[in-house]
Amino acid sequence: MAVPRPNRRQAMARGCALVGVAVTVGVELGLVAANSAMAAPSGPAVPAVPGAGATGPLTLRSAAQAGAPAKYASGDPQRPGLCGEIAEAVMRTDPDLHIEGLNQPVPLRRLELMLSNGDLDVFFCLLKSEHRHALMRYLPVPLYRISHVLAMRADDARAPRTWDELRAFSRRQPLLLAQGTKLAATLQEADVSFIESARSDKEALQMLVRGRTAGVYGQDFNLRQAARGAGLESRVRIGPQIFEEETQYVVVSRQLPEAVVERLTDRLRQLSATGEIARLAERYR
Repeated sequence: MAVPRPNRRQAMARGCALVGVAVTVGVELGLVAANSAMAAPSGPAVPAVPGAGATGPLTLRSAAQAGAPAKYASGDPQRPGLCGEIAEAVMRTDPDLHIEGLNQPVPLRRLELMLSNGDLDVFFCLLKSEHRHALMRYLPVPLYRISHVLAMRADDARAPRTWDELRAFSRRQPLLLAQGTKLAATLQEADVSFIESARSDKEALQMLVRGRTAGVYGQDFNLRQAARGAGLESRVRIGPQIFEEETQYVVVSRQLPEAVVERLTDRLRQLSATGEIARLAERYR
């Protein structure tokens, strides 16, 4: 039996219906795709290959600390900067690793902000503090220890040796600190009077010899390097008394992939095991 062929009007109706179904399906698919795109999480791209950064060429962003010649850019070819030297040693152990920005000085407070924002990947030599732990991640390999000491004029015979003596000394004239250091929190907790107005340890020592303060509280490495750089070694006496000791660490952005963190940690462990970091630090004491 022959199947009746649809007339022209029926054929047109069926065609319109098929077009309508296609349009509807297309719109629904488009909406699904759009909704999926809107639901996708934002943020930094995750490496497509697990463990990316563990091996192979890698460039990390860093910076130098402004006003800290013992750490960076001292101008002394014999002691160009301990933290810069440690960074260079890390790159020697890993020829595929490049750390850029080590010649760009940045104030300490801005360094903290840049690490928190992910604008820097790694920074060499920072003391631990409660507020920094929330902003960045400390690598577990200790670099070197620093001592809190007091610098005074060479012709000043006074020599505070205890916290009680230092408190009494500061009541007559507040101690001077370089801006932005963690040492301010230490003195505040110890109830020692201080002012934090010098832009660097070098400037603080220059203010000391001009009589603007009776004592500069700082790190032994930094104060000795600043005295050498300013030509004040004969006019400044850095006391032997150690009021506190702390350890410097490498810190990284919390956004840095875990494989990169492990790679850096491994290189630091190698340098520590061979004694290279200790040998570098000894030249700055």
